[in-house]
Amino acid sequence: MVQAIVGANWGDEGKGKITDMLAQKADIVVRFQGGANAGHTIINNYGKFALHTLPSGVFYDHTTSIIGNGVALNIPLLDKEIKGLLERGVPMPHILVSDRAQVVMSYHILLDQYEEERLGGKSFGSTKSGIAPFYSDKFAKIGFQVSELFDEDTLKEKVQRICELKNPLFEHLYRKPALIPEALLDELHGYRDTIAPLVADTGAFLAKALKDGKTVLLEGQLGTLKDPDHGIYPMVTSSSTLAGYGAVGAGVPPYEIKRIVAVSKAYSSAVGAGAFVSEIFGEEADLMRNHGGDGGEYGATTGRPRRMGWFDCVASKYGCQMQGATEVAFTVLDALGYLDEIPVCVGYEIDGEVTTDFPTTVKLEKAKPVLEVLPGWKCDIRGIRKYEELPENCRNYVEFIEKHLGFPITMVSNGPAREDIIYRKSVLNG
Repeated sequence: MVQAIVGANWGDEGKGKITDMLAQKADIVVRFQGGANAGHTIINNYGKFALHTLPSGVFYDHTTSIIGNGVALNIPLLDKEIKGLLERGVPMPHILVSDRAQVVMSYHILLDQYEEERLGGKSFGSTKSGIAPFYSDKFAKIGFQVSELFDEDTLKEKVQRICELKNPLFEHLYRKPALIPEALLDELHGYRDTIAPLVADTGAFLAKALKDGKTVLLEGQLGTLKDPDHGIYPMVTSSSTLAGYGAVGAGVPPYEIKRIVAVSKAYSSAVGAGAFVSEIFGEEADLMRNHGGDGGEYGATTGRPRRMGWFDCVASKYGCQMQGATEVAFTVLDALGYLDEIPVCVGYEIDGEVTTDFPTTVKLEKAKPVLEVLPGWKCDIRGIRKYEELPENCRNYVEFIEKHLGFPITMVSNGPAREDIIYRKSVLNG
């Protein structure tokens, strides 16, 4: 059985915690897209961790963690991340890297930085991790596949070709130093030596695992609204963030994905530029940012303060629909305990008309939030393990959101730790 844990919104919804929790009963956890440009925060007995490439199942000795073919593989950062776990007392996880994954090169990161500099005030708010140039090269068929690291003739030929293609950009568009073929070849040799012990045919491994009845978790990065096809284009990422892409990015049959958990926060937050209809500002945003998450709402990769907003039913319903959600995990509910009243965005007003359908970006830029205000519960709900024991106004908030989403909220997270989770048994039992 394959289960997918994906984001319903802009990312940063708490997918890492949900994956970490569900991995207790899983055999394999797969990262299927994206790169080290976003992080999943995990809090457990070993401490607090921000994982960027490793799947969120690496803390269990019974799981195999797979970096799938759809991932943008930054080998030095992966190596650093593994060593960081070991230094903090985490046992060496069982990790497999797909031989069909492709490698983020140093020049991808440079191109990302130089292009953001060139765009200036019209930049995309990139994390400058090389993700867009990486995926551009992948689909232009000039990327380096992991399997190619072990074929010297292929490497030498491609390095020359890359320099011929990229150096006009470096020298004439960006006015930067040219790439040196010998240096790129040395870089690739270093990557080969680092990654060699982990490389495997993960497609064959997963096919056998499914035949043997194993449980596989697919872990997505970012969320629906950052998907290049269905998100707030062009302020999106460069790989599909949808559960459907999990079949492609991991190499499993689509019909094997039986459960899709769309993760959504009890309020809204986003990193990077782009339309954000329910956004709040100033002191109001600072208060929410500092109450949110564990230690505040700051990017796990960039450290940038996240943009904050009220829960957006329009965007979240759309996000769940695009993911094909079978259920919703509702996270960081405890962060709202300071509020007397909690506005919720239930519609968009665009050119004088109200809609509950999520529009394309051109219309989205004109949208104003239609808010409905609910009473707060004004207390700390951490430590509560039964849904029925939550304050009435808190339950009313969850059920109000659930009604507007049209998808069952089966899990409510009310704290950062693994055990801070409430299962809504009445929902789970139908």
